[in-house]
Amino acid sequence: MKIPVIKQFFQNNTVEDLEATLNVLEAYCEFRGVSEHEIDVAGELITNICGALEVHSSVAAGAIEKDALNAFGQKVMGSIDR
Repeated sequence: MKIPVIKQFFQNNTVEDLEATLNVLEAYCEFRGVSEHEIDVAGELITNICGALEVHSSVAAGAIEKDALNAFGQKVMGSIDR
C-alpha cells in the first residue's frame, strides 16, 4: 500500500474506472500461467485500487480528501498490527 499511489488513483480515476480495472486484475491473478511475482505486483495494485475506492467512498460521505487518505492508511496499519 502506497498512499501517494492511492491519492493519484483517487484524483485521476472515476469509481467506475477503478472497479473495472480491479475486475481485470482479479481475473488476471486467476490465470494458470501467472507467476508468483506477477501475482505480487497485481496484488499491490489491487490494494492501492481498493484504497482509492475507499477514499472515493469517504469523500462522497463528506470527508476531506486528506483525512480520507489518512484514515485508510491508519485502518490498514491497524489491521497489520493485529
